[in-house]
Amino acid sequence: MHQSVKSFMKKRYLLAGATTGAIGSLIAWKFLTRASQINWEDFADKIHHAENSHFVEIDGATVHYQEFGDAADPTLILIHGYSASTYVWEKAAPMLADKDFHVIAVDLLGFGYSEKPASFDYTIASQARLVERLMDRLGIGRATLVGSSYGGAVASSVALDYAERVEKLVLVGAVINDEVKNQPILKIAAIPVVGELIVPFLIGSKAFLKFRMQGTIAPANHHLITQERIEAVHRPLNAADGHHSILRTARNWDACRIEADAHLISQPTLLIWGEEDNVIPKQNGEKLHQEILNSRFIVLKNCGHVPQEEKPACFVELVTEFCRDKKGRLFVDKSANL
Repeated sequence: MHQSVKSFMKKRYLLAGATTGAIGSLIAWKFLTRASQINWEDFADKIHHAENSHFVEIDGATVHYQEFGDAADPTLILIHGYSASTYVWEKAAPMLADKDFHVIAVDLLGFGYSEKPASFDYTIASQARLVERLMDRLGIGRATLVGSSYGGAVASSVALDYAERVEKLVLVGAVINDEVKNQPILKIAAIPVVGELIVPFLIGSKAFLKFRMQGTIAPANHHLITQERIEAVHRPLNAADGHHSILRTARNWDACRIEADAHLISQPTLLIWGEEDNVIPKQNGEKLHQEILNSRFIVLKNCGHVPQEEKPACFVELVTEFCRDKKGRLFVDKSANL
């Protein structure tokens, strides 16, 4: 019996050693084979609306943005969410331009095809400063900011810190606190060393991205989860600098200020939420509606976390009506379910 136990334990240790070695080899392979960064030139022919893309230097970093419509028209600046890019506005941006808006969709630093500098601190406040300086570089004095998810926190910060630059505010499933840090990828990314080891595999896995999309988009709209969409999300982050920006953003997440200071937002504000938003529940939109004096709150049925993708025509009509009315009024009930 004693000999058999020793034999079993020996096999167990050997198996554990082999498994650990295999995992170590896999991690080493991943780190040795991943690209250091993604080059625009290598993928320009695959990128949505590449003909509308431009690059500008801001504080020594290269920022990618896409521009639609006539610069003489009222300007909308579209700001994407965490781990996203200008792709989330693929349908909405040109549709808004067709409604006589000048549309700027920006890739925040660390995301999409903007530079992902190691020296950047990846805080919401710094991303807000980036947007304000982008406006300076493009000669835009005032604009309506449209922020989705994490981009909603950035847009809100611009409205709070650079109020004179913001005509109106549109917040779409907006981050307003740190509750979202309980999402699995953010929890893993926040753990030192573990994040560095695991996040590259998660971000590099198209299967994981598809699974994540299924929790982001309402079931009625899962037909939108195409291979093209998965590739568009996967491509700009699948390099060492993209993994770094995902980690740094998670570790410097500081959104509680939005909820605390929402009552100080004075601009007319449109709040758009999906009824089935499992990322940022609509209760957060209700909180903002209670705190922001001049706000309208719209909830879209059969819609998840990205209304601009799931219901683009409805989204564009709401934004258009809100922006065209001098006082930001909507001719639907402000708590209507559409």
